[in-house]
Amino acid sequence: MNSYKVLNRQTFSRGEYSLVPIRFEDRMIIMNWRNEQIYHLRQTGSLTEEDQNNYFNNVVSILFDQEKPQQILFSYLKNEECIGYGGLVHINWIDKNAEISFIMNTILEKDFFEFHWKNYLLLLQEIAFNEIGLHKIYTYAFDLRPRLYVALQEAGFKHEATLKQHCRFNGKYMDVLIHSSINQLKLRKASLRDLETTFKWAINNEVRKYSFNSNSIAKEEHISWFEQKLQDKTCLYLILENSLNFPLGSIRIDMKENNNGIISYLIDPLYHGRGYGKIMLSLLEIYIRENAIPIEHLIGFVMENNIASIHIFEALGYTKSKDKNDLKFIKEL
Repeated sequence: MNSYKVLNRQTFSRGEYSLVPIRFEDRMIIMNWRNEQIYHLRQTGSLTEEDQNNYFNNVVSILFDQEKPQQILFSYLKNEECIGYGGLVHINWIDKNAEISFIMNTILEKDFFEFHWKNYLLLLQEIAFNEIGLHKIYTYAFDLRPRLYVALQEAGFKHEATLKQHCRFNGKYMDVLIHSSINQLKLRKASLRDLETTFKWAINNEVRKYSFNSNSIAKEEHISWFEQKLQDKTCLYLILENSLNFPLGSIRIDMKENNNGIISYLIDPLYHGRGYGKIMLSLLEIYIRENAIPIEHLIGFVMENNIASIHIFEALGYTKSKDKNDLKFIKEL
């Protein structure tokens, strides 16, 4: 099976259904579905076997090794049988958005249309938001299939716009409907359900590398520490989540005298390099203000070799100073 360089994981599953990198062996059944459903596709004519082979050999084949491909295509499987295909297309890596593409086996449309669209969208959101850190995904659909809008709404998509008479189809001008799902990042209070996740983060080598306590951590030790922090009224312990309620990192503020708050934060190593650290610290300031938490200064201590954290604090307007062998960042709220 081919694998995408841009993805950490290659298989995404919900029960017996899964998305895997598009398989060469599925190309001809995909061609048949496209030809059968040409009425709702932006396809000018029927595809031939030569067309499909050329597309897979010259377009699809180069996507797997690209750092930022313009599209990421998947075979949609029930167990090992391909029953649909689609992906993220027209990917805008600067604005972090992409259009959704999907068609299923034509014989499934009558009785299982909404089920498979919803199932597919839930899987695709996991890839778009958890795996590659997109901010928004959307559908661009001719106003021909009202059942599609039911499935979109059930999967959490919102009707964003109607482009009146936007496309010409069979001699008539058709409306185009746009539905979207936005990856809303938020902070929430940590709870006991975060115990296993925070322990996994705490023992990760990438996390420990920039921790002031580099000693190994036993699980019993973490459990005791974590439960104590949850009960400590001078500690604000928050989890960063996306719109799928998937944890991406944590930030802890230990409140000291003079209304100072000492910052300790981490991002799940799977999602390093996606800007989540800066977003989390920005959301922290909003959280403190909205909840009237009595903190006047935020303070972060950073190792001099932790370049990523240094850049984050500098970008957010913290004042830098030397503190023994490390750096101290402070910001007045």
